[in-house]
Amino acid sequence: MTWTLTNDPDAFLAEAGGFLAAHPAENTVLLTLLDWLAKNGPHAFGDADPAFGHWRAAPGGPVEGAFAHTPPFPVRLGRMSAAAAAELAVLLHARRGSVAGAGGERAASLAFAAAWPPAAEGAVRAESAMDERLYRLARLEAPSPVPAGAARPARPADREQLVAWSAAFMAEIGERRPVDHGAYVDRRIAAGSLHVWEDGGRPVAFAGASPVVAGMSRIGPVFTPVDLRGRGYASGVVAAASAHALAAGATEVLLFTDLANPVSNSIYQKLGYRAVVDHLTLEFTAG
Repeated sequence: MTWTLTNDPDAFLAEAGGFLAAHPAENTVLLTLLDWLAKNGPHAFGDADPAFGHWRAAPGGPVEGAFAHTPPFPVRLGRMSAAAAAELAVLLHARRGSVAGAGGERAASLAFAAAWPPAAEGAVRAESAMDERLYRLARLEAPSPVPAGAARPARPADREQLVAWSAAFMAEIGERRPVDHGAYVDRRIAAGSLHVWEDGGRPVAFAGASPVVAGMSRIGPVFTPVDLRGRGYASGVVAAASAHALAAGATEVLLFTDLANPVSNSIYQKLGYRAVVDHLTLEFTAG
């Protein structure tokens, strides 16, 4: 069993691109991350060099695992076995020294954390930062009942509102790393990938749809202000973003939900989303 590491996203895609595209649901985060880096440069998330890697069970065999690491964010694990994840932890510790954590399919994340050398020595503790379920759209269903209002693409005039909502969304999911919400919203409005649900002439919710990569698009973020929840706005805007992704050519439309939020899990299933696999992101802290 062997991992091959590189700091070059193009070299990584040359070796692992076919594997990523063959399993777009399991590799959804890696696909959108690589698309983002291709458009914004390899240091789009910071000055530290990113790292990528692919795993083969035997030299010359097919690629069966992949990861990406863009500090200061946790290591993102694509489709891989628990054994590959454990091997990766030991290798990355030797090569990079420290990471903020790891996120991917539950079994792989737990195996990575257990094998991380300082964790094995009791010097690092892995704590759950995000417990999610990945859903795939089977067939898009209209919200029932249909909420008041209608969807539309986000416009530059929405910028101030969407910047505030983006920050509120990140705070709600517990993301503590700094984010330039203004730049993020500007880029997504320009790309036409943010959608607003409007009721009575004012925005009341928003959702994003990532660019189609390898036939895959992922819905998110999704946010409704607390005082406007329970009116079906999230269902309406997610349905609209999903329809946009399908119209853009996506054959796989995906989204993540917080397992601790039964309301959102129920909403998305009613729209036609079906569970694929559970994901777990672990943060490493001093033991």
